[in-house]
Amino acid sequence: MDTALMCGLIMIVVILVLLFIGTPISISLGCGAVLAMTVVLPGTKAALMAAQKSFTGMNSFTLLAIPFFILAGIIMNNGGIAKRLVDLAKVLVGRLPGSLALTNVVANMLFGAISGSGSASCAAIGGIMGPMEDKEGYDKDFSSAVNIASAPAGILIPPSNTLIIFSTVAGGVSITSLFLGGYIPGILWGLGVMVVAFVMAKKRGYKGTQGVSGAVALKTFFDAIPSLLLIVIVIGGILGGIFTPTEGSAIAVCYALILSFLYRTIKFSDLPKILLESSKLTCIIVFLIGLSSIMSWILAFTKIPNLVADSILGFSDNPIIILLLMNVILLILGTFMDPTPAILIFTPIFLPIVESFGMNPVHFGVMMTFNLCIGCITPPVGAILFTGCKVAQVTIEEVIKTLLPYFVVLIAILLLVTFWSPLTLFIPKLAKLI
Repeated sequence: MDTALMCGLIMIVVILVLLFIGTPISISLGCGAVLAMTVVLPGTKAALMAAQKSFTGMNSFTLLAIPFFILAGIIMNNGGIAKRLVDLAKVLVGRLPGSLALTNVVANMLFGAISGSGSASCAAIGGIMGPMEDKEGYDKDFSSAVNIASAPAGILIPPSNTLIIFSTVAGGVSITSLFLGGYIPGILWGLGVMVVAFVMAKKRGYKGTQGVSGAVALKTFFDAIPSLLLIVIVIGGILGGIFTPTEGSAIAVCYALILSFLYRTIKFSDLPKILLESSKLTCIIVFLIGLSSIMSWILAFTKIPNLVADSILGFSDNPIIILLLMNVILLILGTFMDPTPAILIFTPIFLPIVESFGMNPVHFGVMMTFNLCIGCITPPVGAILFTGCKVAQVTIEEVIKTLLPYFVVLIAILLLVTFWSPLTLFIPKLAKLI
């Protein structure tokens, strides 16, 4: 058997076996890649090469943005910012049927756009909205489904750690272009969830909340401005060339911390706990990136991406069929795998294929992220699904039936994002980044 083929086969088999017995994805990838590496290199050299590749994969200035955005999100989660965004969302949609559910969606979009984390948004906003919806007589399956379905919008609306990871794996695709490209698909995600929630709320007879006076609405808006300014400062600064995305992430931390101190919702004694929580999350992501770099070396050596590309192109040379096939593969894989490892594994395989028929990498990155976001709310591994169920204290079985209409709408939007590139590329082109 050819050495490269044997190397690739060993890696795939070891990874699948370890995943099957419940080993964490990062450990599975690392063990499979290192064992495969020993086929072509002596043990000592294989260990040295694995260490070098792992360090090289983590040694990136761009990736420094991830721990800072994670820290900023955790500070905001503890700093009273979520409550102000919920109050603003209530003013915006308060009179509509099922207004509290619609408020949940808008608040998730706003908080996600600031924190860059779907799970953090689901926990923060769900924790505030859940008791309010219970008090108004909303069924738990309905309120939790709305919270779960809308939370991933924050992964698409910048800043987004997932898009930063794609930029790194894709060979330095502009983060600014990816951030701007995520706006319209992310907003469409939120609007799609709102439409479904509105229809279901009318069927269940949920009423709107009482309107507020103009003075109260104005005060609520002004109270939320400092929180909303974070988006303007970070994205505006990146777009204006004032600072890089990595520098913008550090500014986001400083701004969120100052704001939380001004709101008096965080004390200095809270900082060690916040730093420890953000460190744990950062370590998980960066460790995974480092080990996936070893796997990337094996993929390049075995030419597995070329084999997969040849197989897909051999199946059809029609771009529409190829993109549909990729979406199906990613939708299936997304139910078993978080977005980060999926992007690390499949970007090197799929990106050359789509570039071969002229698809812009920014368009592909947003399409791939949108696809994998659906996996975040899909059993058996969906992180946001589990977070939402835990916050609402409901079982997955209770929620999944109510989530089905959302899946239908989100897949329809995914197809729109896939086959109509202006949805992704309009804003980057308007900013003259493409």
